[in-house]
Amino acid sequence: MPRQTTFLKPGEATRQWRHVDADGKVLGRMAVEIARVLMGKHRPDWTPHVDCGDYVVVTNAEKIVLTGRKAEQRMVKSYSGYPGGLKLRSVGSVLEKHPERVVEQAVRRMLPKTRLGRQMFKKLKVYAGDQHPHTANAPTPLAG
Repeated sequence: MPRQTTFLKPGEATRQWRHVDADGKVLGRMAVEIARVLMGKHRPDWTPHVDCGDYVVVTNAEKIVLTGRKAEQRMVKSYSGYPGGLKLRSVGSVLEKHPERVVEQAVRRMLPKTRLGRQMFKKLKVYAGDQHPHTANAPTPLAG
């Protein structure tokens, strides 16, 4: 048995498609599991400098749960770049109009803030309802 650490090279990782049903799940706990799979840390051959994670499809994003009073108290900032262009909205109001953005933002902030992190984030597909166009990829349910 060789006593060497094996490193994956770019393109060697076999990617799978995973499915997460967000109905009744807590946002932060779900986002941690999704970020872990996107980075590939669930694999035994995880390599820090290679994108070896899986694709993740999230459905029912409109049915996620926020604990406590986070829906009213936590704010989402958007800044246009102009003086006075800062808009503050509660997470609850954003969840009503664009539930995908809340899930995407939670997962994006848990990924590395590098080119590799942006590449990992592109493998996340979030949908508000229970329908998604990735059935041909046969996503397997993500345990957890």
